[in-house]
Amino acid sequence: MTVKLLVVYPPPVNPEVFDKLYREEHIPMGYANLVGATKIETVRVLGAPVGKPTIYQISEVTFPSLEALQACAGTEGAQKTLAHAVGISTGGGPEFLIVQ
Repeated sequence: MTVKLLVVYPPPVNPEVFDKLYREEHIPMGYANLVGATKIETVRVLGAPVGKPTIYQISEVTFPSLEALQACAGTEGAQKTLAHAVGISTGGGPEFLIVQ
């Protein structure tokens, strides 16, 4: 059964800088380092029915199993990629969730 790692980013201080770093650095890093991932998708939050959204972007990294995700998480490359996600998230740290 597949599982996903969700990375939930709060609104950044400077969206243009975040978008550039995410596109030019983070996405290539994810594809190179997240061994065992079968799919990487990103969605942008456009709005909310009520009030201002507290989420800017959500990234979904799909793995074939929880064991595959855990094996990936133990690698140096995955640790660097997660640290990079934290580093570019200037509106506060991203939230990391494992979902099924």
